[in-house]
Amino acid sequence: MSRLTQRVKVTKYRFRYDDGGGPGSRGPGGAAPVEGAGGAPAGPAGDGVAVASAGQGAVAVVDQPTVTVGHREDILAAEEPLEIRLGHEAFSVTMRTPGDDFDLVAGFLVSEGVIWEQDQLISLRFCAGEDEDGRQTFNVVEAQLRPDVALPDAGLERHVYTTSSCGICGTASIDAVRKSSHFPLQPATAAGTLQIRADMLATLPDRLRAGQKVFERTGGVHAAGLFTAQGELLCLREDVGRHNAVDKVVGWALREGRLPLAGTVLQVSGRASFELVQKAALAGIPLLAAVSAPSSLAVELAQSAGVTLVGFSRGSSMNAYAHPERILAP
Repeated sequence: MSRLTQRVKVTKYRFRYDDGGGPGSRGPGGAAPVEGAGGAPAGPAGDGVAVASAGQGAVAVVDQPTVTVGHREDILAAEEPLEIRLGHEAFSVTMRTPGDDFDLVAGFLVSEGVIWEQDQLISLRFCAGEDEDGRQTFNVVEAQLRPDVALPDAGLERHVYTTSSCGICGTASIDAVRKSSHFPLQPATAAGTLQIRADMLATLPDRLRAGQKVFERTGGVHAAGLFTAQGELLCLREDVGRHNAVDKVVGWALREGRLPLAGTVLQVSGRASFELVQKAALAGIPLLAAVSAPSSLAVELAQSAGVTLVGFSRGSSMNAYAHPERILAP
């Protein structure tokens, strides 16, 4: 089994209703739910009998399903801690899906404003670390930086621990992550800036989904994909943390000498948070598209940083929340 996934034993419950429907459906001989006062649906029923909704006098009848219980193995996305060291000093610990760890560390350092050029990162290596069975865990990575690279001020460092669900909550403050980019974006209307057809942009979620191998097996990871304006996939990374997936993409680009990513689109599988917009801006990515909604702070940052921000991109429609000029409508 890959370190990306883990097998676990689960107890599976299946429910079958007489009419083949779901909870609350009307089966043979069953009665439809009775409306309560003011036309509101009746309260929940239990054990397949008529139950009066408290305070309303309403009655609902729900057919009792046939329940089958079984046991099986399930495949889950792995989540393990990764300690990041600068020199010999601990800098941060993040929860992540193992794999592409060097990309993750490199991208994390870009997102923290520590480095932005390939030659600022001299080396990355796994440090010794063993589990209770004496096996190497590969859960500590040490980054050696160029001597002239200034180490982060202790007051701005992440407070040791970062969860996989939300990287920003481990920072000292919102102001601490409003860093100046070394790759300021050109105005959306400037000559030579990225432009992409709206119909091409709308295809990127499906193109991203087609490459999500870990999600296909587990249904439990986020993805970030870097695309050209012509829809070519340059890099795709998956992780239990959406910000980790983006860091892995940015770290790949740094290590490949591709920063800034001026002619690219970053497509993500979930929502667009403030932090994802920040990561895009720091890597020089002019367009961030998300399958789900952006936050209000993400929109505010995108507007001020010059990032085109798209949300609810789901094939048949999308919403542009900032700098739509980069999107061409045929």
